[in-house]
Amino acid sequence: MGIDAGGSKTTCVVGDETSVLATATTEGSNVIRWGEAEARRQLDEAISQACASADVKLADVRRICIGMAGAARPAISSIVKNMVAEIYPGEIEVVGDMVIAMQAAFEKKPGVVVIAGTGSIAYGRNKDGQTARAGGWGYAISDEGSGNWIGRNAVSGVMRAQDEDEASPTGLALSILHAWHLQTLDELVRAANASPSPDFSNLFPHVLAAADGGDPIARTVLTQAGAELAGLAKIVTARLFEESPNVPVAMSGGVFRNSALVRNVFYNSLRSEYPQATVGATVVEPVKGALELARERA
Repeated sequence: MGIDAGGSKTTCVVGDETSVLATATTEGSNVIRWGEAEARRQLDEAISQACASADVKLADVRRICIGMAGAARPAISSIVKNMVAEIYPGEIEVVGDMVIAMQAAFEKKPGVVVIAGTGSIAYGRNKDGQTARAGGWGYAISDEGSGNWIGRNAVSGVMRAQDEDEASPTGLALSILHAWHLQTLDELVRAANASPSPDFSNLFPHVLAAADGGDPIARTVLTQAGAELAGLAKIVTARLFEESPNVPVAMSGGVFRNSALVRNVFYNSLRSEYPQATVGATVVEPVKGALELARERA
């Protein structure tokens, strides 16, 4: 069994030695984002649904590999392992989300993978097995180009536009107000600055729709996101592949999957500095890497 425990959704795949038997998707289960109780509930639900769809008893699963943002830290991986162990007595491996994305993209070969979902991170490995990362330090101080970053910067862009021109709110502003069930920009300011912080990542679909409709603020934010993500890739590439710039690069996560503008800016920005870089056309599904690691180590 492989699990991608993301901030916005949880994907669980059950497979045998060669094929996928079933896939289930539930709400997000990242412990840092949602807390232990909600993460446990969503993981339990995803595992239960996948087993039911595959007609497999959980007790017959030989090994589970879970990828989760933040799980590179032992304290987080221990929490996740213990909560899954409450329902599953077998072998459980918990790794960072970049590890399963790297496995899905390159298996054991060198490369750089950039993840842009609720959060973001770039991670790479060279031919000597050396690894490096950039970004992924959490939404408050990092996660450039992520869904959370895009939502936050969209709100910022809307308010900057209001500073420059006190005319009627832009189309993007109205869409954000509707998404958060608000009436005025004053309410938006209070909501955006509330504690705890609101879920800026749920604004991403609205920014995407506004950009597709030609909204200049939304297009600027997505363009900046692509450039920020390329910047993360450049940092990792410079650290690992300075002598061999012909580096394979993979994209992963919902921001890449859903925004052609982000993908294009990412590609052009990265290739402007590393023209020999090969960027995969397909957005990688990390859960496949989790299943491969579970198979490999079972």
